[in-house]
Amino acid sequence: MEQLLIPKEKLIEMYRKMLEIRLFEEKVAEVFAKGQIPGFLHLCIGQEAVAVGVCMNLRKDDYITFSHRGHGHCLAKGTSMRKVMAELFGKSSGCCKGRGGSMHLTDIENGVLGANAIVGANIPIAAGAALSVKLKGTDQVVVCFFGDGAANTGAFHEGLNIAALWKLPVVYVCENNLYAISTHVSTSTSVKDIAIRATAYGIPGEIVDGMDVIAVYEASKKAIERARKGEGPSLLECKTYRFCGSFQGDPQEYRTKEERLEWEKRCPIKTLKEKLVKLGILTEELDKKIHEEIKANIEDSVKFAQESPYPSEDEVGLFIFA
Repeated sequence: MEQLLIPKEKLIEMYRKMLEIRLFEEKVAEVFAKGQIPGFLHLCIGQEAVAVGVCMNLRKDDYITFSHRGHGHCLAKGTSMRKVMAELFGKSSGCCKGRGGSMHLTDIENGVLGANAIVGANIPIAAGAALSVKLKGTDQVVVCFFGDGAANTGAFHEGLNIAALWKLPVVYVCENNLYAISTHVSTSTSVKDIAIRATAYGIPGEIVDGMDVIAVYEASKKAIERARKGEGPSLLECKTYRFCGSFQGDPQEYRTKEERLEWEKRCPIKTLKEKLVKLGILTEELDKKIHEEIKANIEDSVKFAQESPYPSEDEVGLFIFA
């Protein structure tokens, strides 16, 4: 029988957190369809293993930055589900007081430096945060999540270059889900593997199965420990796939149903569950309990968001620079 070096409690927590993100996103899609959530919505269904695998190696005082597809990253880093849901609703009890919405989630208390609606813009920001860590002399680490499309922006090259030059404690995690909205990576990217671009900056680059939370956990553990010891940045390319469209309402005419079904067979939650059941770590009774607890928490977060007030008109001038 396969043996795992990761403690049983951590494996169960990985499963619980991925399931929490999946069920949260499905509930968000449902509520959005009812017109209760304003704005644009990008879900991470299918990609849960990346955020969870990486964040399981982080401390509360470590930092993360990410793109517009970031609900899962917030939950994986420890942001309150209530605060995330309320923010999606645009309510004053949200993590950004209702002013950020889905594409600008931020939670400084938990090291969530924020989502960024501009593709690739969070990459140099992560380098800046890592520079602040180095100047302060702490052993904190910054993790920067971005998609394959962002790897073709100038910000990607500028960010990695400065991080490598100054040996900053940042780990760059490319969530390569094959599509930048509707553009397949093979038609936009000059190399087969984005991880190979690390060579240009003299830093480690590694390709990881982004549908395997254990593989992501182990690869990111090594990169995070390296950064924490002052040995500089790394680039991880997690090959993953979103089971939903790029955005809610996306007709998805750019990919086939067969392709989606093939990837869905590799569902990271289903794969880990089967492994844990086989090892005797997860029982049917425990699985049922986990599902019930998560569903109750999600319903509570929706109720909290629905009952929370919108920001007052009197506060329109708050939280701005000028």
